[in-house]
Amino acid sequence: MITVVSVAIVGAAGYAGAELTRLVLGHPLMDLVTVTSSADAGRRVSELYPALAGCDLVYVPHDEAAIAEAVELAFLAVPHTAAMAITPGLLEAGLTVIDASADFRLRDPKVFSRWYGVEHVCPDLLSDAVYGLPELWREALPGARLVACPGCYPTATLLAAAPAIRAGLVISGRVVVDAKSGVSGAGRTPSAATNYVSAAESITAYKVGSHRHTPEITQGLGDLGLTDVRVTFSPHLVPMSRGLLSTVYLEVDPGLSVGDAHAVYAAHYAGEPFVTVHAPGVMPSTSEVRGSNRAHIGVATDGTGTLIVSAAIDNLVKGTAGQAVQCANLALGYEETTGLDRFAPVF
Repeated sequence: MITVVSVAIVGAAGYAGAELTRLVLGHPLMDLVTVTSSADAGRRVSELYPALAGCDLVYVPHDEAAIAEAVELAFLAVPHTAAMAITPGLLEAGLTVIDASADFRLRDPKVFSRWYGVEHVCPDLLSDAVYGLPELWREALPGARLVACPGCYPTATLLAAAPAIRAGLVISGRVVVDAKSGVSGAGRTPSAATNYVSAAESITAYKVGSHRHTPEITQGLGDLGLTDVRVTFSPHLVPMSRGLLSTVYLEVDPGLSVGDAHAVYAAHYAGEPFVTVHAPGVMPSTSEVRGSNRAHIGVATDGTGTLIVSAAIDNLVKGTAGQAVQCANLALGYEETTGLDRFAPVF
């Protein structure tokens, strides 16, 4: 028997948390009980986000014990390194934890420490965490107690690369990723690089060769079966509020036609509720997926032995909050698409 689950969103006032709030409020099998925010404690959700008018919940400070007592499922939309401090206690209390941060994505604690600059305080949980990219590893999600939701860049990149790798089309571990994200990917707190004057009418490559999603992309490509993985990842900040486009360059046999490559992608994603593969040579745009949990994919070849695949997602939905709900649905035994086609975007 399917029952309604009580839910807390920890870190609910940020952009990802706001998207989670929107989606959970519209989910017929989720009862949003608690929303936390240290900075905005005492404010109503609808005051901070008027698009959610009618939501009378008030942000409360983070309190692990109170959350554990009040709900059965917790979405964590907190900064990296914060989730691992509270996850063990929530799991011990019997909750299902869906973590949208990076704390449980990397299986090797030494790799985590090298890229995030801190020691992992609960490395014993890394082997228990399920990497939550349903289109590629759905079978691991039913019954999962701890789900590590992928980053937005790895989500689009791995969806773009997976069919070619799994079909044996890729002949080299050299992968080039050129990706562009809207400003909301940097979070709600503005910086010198993300304020309007800096970001408007400009595009900037940032953290080239040093972005923290690089080891996650590398790990995922290896899990797909690619060997000797060598990733060049160049992220860019573009002047739009939301959306992400990842264009991935893979080495293949020069004789591979775009029609044959497209057939592989169409077959791989046939029946996937949130993935659309465009016609051969037709590339996606971020406007197609804005506010949705969808990924749109385009496939092309250039005659030089390079397969070029673009994947467009909304960084806050399929890249974060929507994927978290999709994973929760699967973990709890709900229909995978439940609650993911209602309400307009918050912004």
